[in-house]
Amino acid sequence: MLKNIDFMKTSKVNGDSLNQQQVLLEMLKNKAPEIFSDGKINTKQLKATLGEDALADADQYGLSWSGKMDCFRAIQESTTNTLKPVREESVDFDNTENLFIEGDNLQVLKTLQKSYYGKIKMIYIDPPYNTGNDFIYNDKFAQNKREYLEEIGALDKDGNVLNASLYKQNTKDSGRYHSAWLNMIYPRLFLARNLLQEDGVIFVSIDDNEVHNLRLIMDEIFGEENFVAQFIWEKRITRENRKSISVRHDYIICYARSANTSDYLGLLEMSEEALQRYRNPDNDPRGSWTSVPAIAQGGHGTKNQFYTLETPAGRIIEPPSGSCWRYTKEKMLKEINLNNIWFGSDGTGVPRIKKFLNQGRQGLTPETMWWARDVGTNDSAKREMVALFEGFAIFETPKPASLIERMIEIGTDKDSTILDFFAGSGTTADAVMNRNAKDNGKRKWICVQLPEVCKEESEAAKADYKTIADIAKERIRRAGSKIKKEHPDIKFDSGFKVFKLDESNFKIWDTQVENIEQLEQQMLDMFDVVRDGSTIEAMLYELILKSGKDLNTTIAQIGSDSDHTFKINDGSLVISLVDKMTEELFKKILAEKPKKIVMLDSAFENNDQLKTNLLLQAKGVGVDEVRVI
Repeated sequence: MLKNIDFMKTSKVNGDSLNQQQVLLEMLKNKAPEIFSDGKINTKQLKATLGEDALADADQYGLSWSGKMDCFRAIQESTTNTLKPVREESVDFDNTENLFIEGDNLQVLKTLQKSYYGKIKMIYIDPPYNTGNDFIYNDKFAQNKREYLEEIGALDKDGNVLNASLYKQNTKDSGRYHSAWLNMIYPRLFLARNLLQEDGVIFVSIDDNEVHNLRLIMDEIFGEENFVAQFIWEKRITRENRKSISVRHDYIICYARSANTSDYLGLLEMSEEALQRYRNPDNDPRGSWTSVPAIAQGGHGTKNQFYTLETPAGRIIEPPSGSCWRYTKEKMLKEINLNNIWFGSDGTGVPRIKKFLNQGRQGLTPETMWWARDVGTNDSAKREMVALFEGFAIFETPKPASLIERMIEIGTDKDSTILDFFAGSGTTADAVMNRNAKDNGKRKWICVQLPEVCKEESEAAKADYKTIADIAKERIRRAGSKIKKEHPDIKFDSGFKVFKLDESNFKIWDTQVENIEQLEQQMLDMFDVVRDGSTIEAMLYELILKSGKDLNTTIAQIGSDSDHTFKINDGSLVISLVDKMTEELFKKILAEKPKKIVMLDSAFENNDQLKTNLLLQAKGVGVDEVRVI
């Protein structure tokens, strides 16, 4: 980039993911510069600044385990990976707003940080339960690449890199049984929290193996004041006689992004049973109503709530022993005059307060018990999958779509984005489509799934499904078609864009070169930073992500197809991937009145005069920033 031009912000594109640690450090430097010494935080000064709000080490409460500090290194380690579009596996790629992302979810969460920070209304995950047979991700990012590959046996005897699985098995006889699971889940939850809206919520399915540890780490990451509920799901209705104890439930832990949870969790739809409680025995013109007692506990009442009351039939009554009226006498008489108090059909009963069906928020308050009859079971989920795949038991442990639909009902509005980064068989996508078809919603989903290889003896492998991700994509396609047939008059988004986690389309400078020959070769290679095999569309989506735009951003061509130049959304961002920049094309770019332009440095063909001239033109029309790759 030109080094003598300072009239506008010009810089190289940073291919790294967003590092929240750096964002926090910059904020602290701005707000509390006194706590820094030689560019590092002085912990003694930090404690002095915080005063009584700082805990001494011995006084701290929380969960500690072997490898916890490695979690923070894993969180802070940025990634240069990107998400590459795969049109041939997608459904209605150009019109859908749903996303299916295939890859390791820790790396995917990092790639989403810039574009989706604070944009997700609800997260649901069904992570491995750590039963001793689950596959656990290996996240030792503190190691260099060679050390990591050697440890997992991914190098042959000559040092050549072999294909290796991204996960390993965690068994109960391992000395790090709980630690391995915690090291896997902690950084993912930490990064997931960044993506939630201020009014967002997260639901996590879990069983008894790790529920105690999960509560503690979620208290730490989300804040214990943001705990909403520990729901109990009746996952089966039959007794397991093979075991000493038949476990019929799992848990669903719910936390909010911020503490005002009452504003963010919705009500359940009124059931037929609940609706039957609303009647209109006095023919009130306001419609059907139910009622609640007009009495309260006497120990909490004031003297103004203890009085005698005359009913419409002339009977004098007073609150039962140990009770008081819910209202003061003045308030009670006012409500009686407004016909908001019911004394029974004969006018002599104990007063009750009318609650009208068509007034206020309508629905049922969610309870912590989620019964099988309402949200389904493991067995009903398996039957759903078998029916969807025409008799094949294609997935062993799906969750029922109705279970996740319950979370969507209370945790989202009709225009929310829902994320599931342990997507499994794609139940969350199925549930979102179901809900949208029922209430005409416009919810969008993002599902992330590791391409875990199906076991050879599994029904999935026998049916030619190579990975769990392949099963999920096919399940979503079939579910979308099924729901369309069930709701032919409702329009909803049944498509999805497929993206796969991959290395950057642009060459990354390797700081681990071992000799001068490798360094010289790398310098020669970097004259053209585009990797062989990179497509224009893949490069475009990478730059969209790394510019902080989401994967559903609108893209429009500028100039001819061969110009490979695009305006993003309203044109405030223009990305040009043309091999050779010309003044004519640059004028077309400036006509869009962009605030930011991204270009290939090689497009100037080492013509500094042309580059200077074009940058001056950009300054003249108010472009804030030009970035080059």
